Amino acid sequence: MTLISSANSISADLLTTQFDILVVGSGAAGLYGALCLPPKYRVGLITKDTLKTGASDWAQGGIAAAIALNDSPQFHLEDTLKAGVQLCDYSAVEFLVNEAPSVIDSLVKMGVAFDRKNSQLAMTLEAAHSHPRVLHAADTTGRAIVGTLTEKVLERSNITIIPQAVALKLWLDSLQKECLGVSVLYQRQIHWIRSSAVILATGGGGRVYAQTTNPTVSTGDGVALAWRGGAVLKDLEFFQFHPTALIKHNAPHFLISEAVRGEGAHLIDHQGRRFAFDYHPNGELAPRDVVSRAIFSHLQRTTGDPAHGYVYLDLRPIESEQIRRRFPNIIQVCRNWGVDVFKEPIPVAPAAHYWMGGIRVNLKNETSIKRLYAIGETASTGVHGANRLASNSLLECLVFAAQLSKIEVSSPQAISSDKISVVRKKGEWTTEIELIKKINRDLPILIWKNAGICREQSLLETALDQVKDWREQLTHIDSSQYVLNLEPGQQIVFDSPTAHTHLRTCAETLNLLDIAYLILKSALFRTESRGGHYRIDYPKSSLQWRVHTLICSHQSSTNQVESV
Repeated sequence: MTLISSANSISADLLTTQFDILVVGSGAAGLYGALCLPPKYRVGLITKDTLKTGASDWAQGGIAAAIALNDSPQFHLEDTLKAGVQLCDYSAVEFLVNEAPSVIDSLVKMGVAFDRKNSQLAMTLEAAHSHPRVLHAADTTGRAIVGTLTEKVLERSNITIIPQAVALKLWLDSLQKECLGVSVLYQRQIHWIRSSAVILATGGGGRVYAQTTNPTVSTGDGVALAWRGGAVLKDLEFFQFHPTALIKHNAPHFLISEAVRGEGAHLIDHQGRRFAFDYHPNGELAPRDVVSRAIFSHLQRTTGDPAHGYVYLDLRPIESEQIRRRFPNIIQVCRNWGVDVFKEPIPVAPAAHYWMGGIRVNLKNETSIKRLYAIGETASTGVHGANRLASNSLLECLVFAAQLSKIEVSSPQAISSDKISVVRKKGEWTTEIELIKKINRDLPILIWKNAGICREQSLLETALDQVKDWREQLTHIDSSQYVLNLEPGQQIVFDSPTAHTHLRTCAETLNLLDIAYLILKSALFRTESRGGHYRIDYPKSSLQWRVHTLICSHQSSTNQVESV
């Protein structure tokens, strides 16, 4: 492993090093993908912050796999298809569940310390699963997996980590319609890095919502990059809202895992009633979209303010020792915010959690642009349909990333130094950064109110008009030009010590605006309710909408449909 970190050596490092493959993103998908790539390739791993800052590291519940004697991939497939509300791609789901045991075996051999019961891997039941099949490492499974993968990446001599670097734009050959690399902001400089393949693994876009369980890095970067590059995107209206995020003043929306309800916790209202059974016969263990809407509807009925209200998750029906063994992290986080889970219920409400939509890919992770791949939450593989089954996300990351072992590329053409023009810029955007920050603050509030759990045409249209206006305002400011319009071969060196931070904020805000635009367009287009997309004005599912929605910037930005 090589770590590029010296400001003095960056020009030589990034401009003279030719990577065979670039991986953008360092969550479970990016790390495992980098490890699965043939070791003969020189791999550059671009991470926006440091390692272990993505959503994978936050994953609590676990990873699903049908490996128990009384379970089978067929049962797992049926559960996944049912949760996806007739919108899953059958072949993709079949591939996922059949490959799951080999991925678990790989993780165990790498040293991931899953919990065990006696000598066997322990498995728990989660909502909408017919069998206990969720493997876990206490309640920090994502951290355990990402920690192990990070250690393995650091051992690999063919992988170069480029930390605190922001991918700004795809390097595209417009004639051949193929990807040649990316432009990257790194230590107050912008470089174009050449490679024979680019793999986007940047995670989701939960930060487009004011209430989200996602970390601050989840700004939809990969989807926005692919969109601006002309890739086909799929099913962007489908966003999953996790039913139970911690609600305390000034606290982050910390996710209270699905596994808590699987172990026996009750969802109750302010009167102590288990109200979820009013909305679904499975109560707390109904699919996530159902439970989230149950909470929203119950708060609407009882308080009139579902956007700011909360209900309670009561762990006291679970034995105390079981809580201590399974959920030590939840115990500690709740204690930090003044909640003793052994004596009182946890105040919770839904929060944006997972984006089912993304960049359309096939089983080889190929996008519609040659030499551009996407994996993890950034991609839309078709396995989740309209609503993801609990604990299938980590599994999808790893199963599809493993297919990168079959990738074949040739070494990229070297960049001639006489084709690189180095330009020094001040990089001082004091005035316009205030506008960018204001939009960055206001946008998530707008999208949460207008395109959250329950949607309807007038609110979606109002939000779309506002987003269009904000996009127009930012398109013409100076800092945006380095994100949107810089041409390959131009290396920019900024003098201002604030240039990197300000340009990153600009890039992330542009990305959030683009994905907000795409979510709103797609939500308006689908005039029905299904899974993670619920329209108050079209509350029923429609057979004619049993199709995928596609959108591409090179096709007039209008939505189209594709058969399941």
